[in-house]
Amino acid sequence: MSDLSFDFSGRRALVIGGSRGIGHGLTQRLLETGAEVIYTSRTEGNGLHGARFVPCDLEDTDSILDLFRTVDSLGELHFMVNMAATNYFHKISEIEPTEWDEVLNVNLRAAYLACREAGKRMMPRNFGRIINVSSIAGRHRSPVSGAHYSASKAGLLGLTRQLAFELGPSGVTVNAVCPSQTRTDMLKDSMSDERVAALAASIPLRRVAEVREQVEPILFLCSEGASYLNGAIIDVNGGQI
Repeated sequence: MSDLSFDFSGRRALVIGGSRGIGHGLTQRLLETGAEVIYTSRTEGNGLHGARFVPCDLEDTDSILDLFRTVDSLGELHFMVNMAATNYFHKISEIEPTEWDEVLNVNLRAAYLACREAGKRMMPRNFGRIINVSSIAGRHRSPVSGAHYSASKAGLLGLTRQLAFELGPSGVTVNAVCPSQTRTDMLKDSMSDERVAALAASIPLRRVAEVREQVEPILFLCSEGASYLNGAIIDVNGGQI
């Protein structure tokens, strides 16, 4: 449980990529705040009782548009978090164009479509919070991610700044967070225990982030405490850069 208190009763949130890792933790915490939560991914998450799961193929434009039609049937959309990402741990010499396109489609193209559709719904109501989840790889580099992943996550930051400029006059804020390596299944798949220990020793806080430590800044960006944050890029990395 978190020591921070947020009350999002009466708010509706869409978490894109909410079935695993940080997205799973975010979906759980939003439910605890009283928000109505819709989450999407290719597969349903475990233990997310009370949240509505809508399957979505993020490489398919029609599937994304259908997702927002479902959201429309439930009522107003207040928060939207782009959490979904895919990654392959390949060097540039090993990346085929099909793999490059897959990563950019899921990580960046789908985010553009989701931001576009969320913005269309939020602007007429003069309120909305859009949070794009980038990465330390998009701010700096990554020892474990491919160039396509880093490029897509850097692209999310440009998208965030531009949309903050375009949507801000309508009362819709667009911000981004850049998590560093976090104790999730993806970390276990990409790094051995020895490499994780070496990484932790190199971080000023001397440890790898827990999921809750990545979730709380996102909740803050949804809150009234962040009402004047727009176009902000928040690094959540223990001081690595």
